[in-house]
This record gives sequence, C-alpha cells and structure tokens, in this order.
Amino acid sequence: MIDISNTKIMKTNKIPNFFIVGAQKAGTTSLYEYLKEHPEIYMSPVKEPHYFAKDLDYENMRRDMKRTTIFIRTLEEYLELFNGVKNEKAIGEASPSYLYSKVAAYEIKKFNPDAKVIMILRDPVERAYSHYLMNLRDGLTSEKDFIKEVLSDLKKPKKGWGISHLYIELGLYYEQVKRYLDTFPKDNVKILLYEDFKLNTYEVIKDIFSFLGVENNFYSPKFEHIFMEGVTVKYPKLNKLLKMIYSDYKNYTDPHREWTR
Repeated sequence: MIDISNTKIMKTNKIPNFFIVGAQKAGTTSLYEYLKEHPEIYMSPVKEPHYFAKDLDYENMRRDMKRTTIFIRTLEEYLELFNGVKNEKAIGEASPSYLYSKVAAYEIKKFNPDAKVIMILRDPVERAYSHYLMNLRDGLTSEKDFIKEVLSDLKKPKKGWGISHLYIELGLYYEQVKRYLDTFPKDNVKILLYEDFKLNTYEVIKDIFSFLGVENNFYSPKFEHIFMEGVTVKYPKLNKLLKMIYSDYKNYTDPHREWTR
C-alpha cells in the first residue's frame, strides 16, 4: 500500500485538487463534460472512480452496478488515472457517491488537505423522479407508478449505494453537506443549485472556473448541451436487455476495464 503522505507522490503535481461529489441526478455528468473542455483543467478519464467512498458495500451491490460501474479500489490504480496530467492547474474527478458516503469527506481531506469540493443540489423530489426515470429507461424497474416505486425501495431490507436505489435517502442533504462543511474550510466548498446550473449554465461555469483558479472567460459550444437528461421509455425490459449488451461491448473495449471490480 502506498503511503499518501509520501512526499514523492505529493510533489508529482499529478493528484486531484478538486472533487465533484454529487448529488446524483443533479448535473454532475454535464459539469464533468464542461470542465473537460477547459485547457487548464484535467478530469479523470474514469468519470466516477468512487475511490474515497470506502464504506460502499461492493460485495452486496446489484449485478447491474457491478456490470456497468468501475470502482477503483487501490491507491496505485487511482493515481494511474492522473498519469495524463501535463501542466493543468486544476485536476479533478466526479463521483456522486462521495456526497452519500459517510467517510468520503474525511478520506479526501486526508488525501489532499487543500482540496476543493463542488456539489450540486437538486430539489429532492425532482431528483428522485429523475432517478426513477433513469431506472425506468435502463430497465432497472418496470413499475409505472413513481410513488409505488419509491415506497417499495424505501421498505427494502437491504439498503445502500448500488444495493437499493435510495430515491429518498440521496435527497437528505443536511447531514451529507454538513460532513463537508465540518471537514473543509468554507472557502474550499462550492455549493450550487441545479436550477441555477440549468438556467444560467455559463454564468455558473464561469463561477466554478474562478473557484478553481483557472481562466474564467473560456467558452465552449458544449456548454449549450445538457447531458443525461431523464427520459421515459415505452419498453423498459427491452431497453434493459439492449443496455446489458452495450455494457458488455463497452467493458470489452474499455482501456480501463482491468479496474472493474
């Protein structure tokens, strides 16, 4: 195991200095794609390493999570994600599990005490509904009644990230946000609202650029596109089958597939 306090590691200037921690279904994919465009920002090629969410119960996760999600488990593998860093000022990654995790804030602080944290919060009901639409689209549920789906998930005996869907739990922001505010200096935490991000995208991005200490007048045509918007599907079971076939193909061709656990 590599000691993260090792000065050789810290002097490489190839470790992340900012983290997008969530919330899930609140625009983190769009923000990740936008920040990748900036020449002074390096984003991990694996968008969601989940490395610092060390309390995730990998063994009991749903099969679809194990099939489609990359979980970086060792520091050696995590540091490899940033081998491509050149002269970028801001180095980051985006793992929504970090907001839900009870230990990620502490683990990130231990890894890089000066790290900056970005989180986007969305109305909990809208967040849950968007989450539900994603699951319906991906064939992870065939329940056409949103309320029934949420209540069913809430009553599941086994719960957790990648185990149950956590429609309600992922929107209980108070304790999640408090962990970061209690762990990091106030100036190192940027809290955004999804509504502002969606309606005033470029202004919010410019604010984030300033927060990260990079040129804030940079613009890309990609900023006009919102990624991963929730949609409804007519045949969820067929969609699930097609997604599984695509996931197998993607895993086979993914250069990082050796990191899948």
